[in-house]
Amino acid sequence: MQRHFDEELADLNKEILRMGGLTEESILKSVEALKARSAEQAEQVITDDKKIDELELAIDEKCLDLLALHQPMAIDLRFVTMAMKISTDLERIADLAVDIAQRVLQLADKPQLKPLIDIPKLAALAQTMVKEAIDAFVRKDVELARKVILRDSEADNLRNLVQSELINDYIAKDPSTAPRAVALLLVARHLERICDHTTNICEDVIFMVEGKVVKHHLEILHEKQNGGSK
Repeated sequence: MQRHFDEELADLNKEILRMGGLTEESILKSVEALKARSAEQAEQVITDDKKIDELELAIDEKCLDLLALHQPMAIDLRFVTMAMKISTDLERIADLAVDIAQRVLQLADKPQLKPLIDIPKLAALAQTMVKEAIDAFVRKDVELARKVILRDSEADNLRNLVQSELINDYIAKDPSTAPRAVALLLVARHLERICDHTTNICEDVIFMVEGKVVKHHLEILHEKQNGGSK
């Protein structure tokens, strides 16, 4: 019975990894579509989102079955319940990639407003944070989870740079640029929200492993200032 349960937990790990990989790919494709201003690529991101939605439902069903049939305790119980929460965050991240694709559809037939500099940096950071958050979950790696949480401020800073440039250098100086600038502002916002969801995942990892609730990142920052976790 225990062996069967362990095998099912391993399968759940694989499904979370698969969903994480598809989500990372969705972010990458949405930003590539933005760079190329390709409506075709953007439409593909929107179409592919159905696979991620279906996987979320399958993971939720598997988790409910595990809870009902095996009644896990302690860390196994936290693992299964956090898997459900994490699949929800991944689905929301994928939805944000779709939101980016929809902004691409708005921009595809319009002249490029400006070279993309900080948005690709923010996108690369978001992809890295998603990957590391999933790795932290699968490996039950609390230190990696803390590292990802601390990177959230980088995402905020990049979003602020994009916002400041678009508002001050474009919208304020030439209101006719507003529709294109607002679309790029929303892309930066969507990417920053992706990073927020990765921190949710990492907070869940810390709870899963240590049973510790981390709120507003204050505990993580305190540990960093004091030379690491205790």
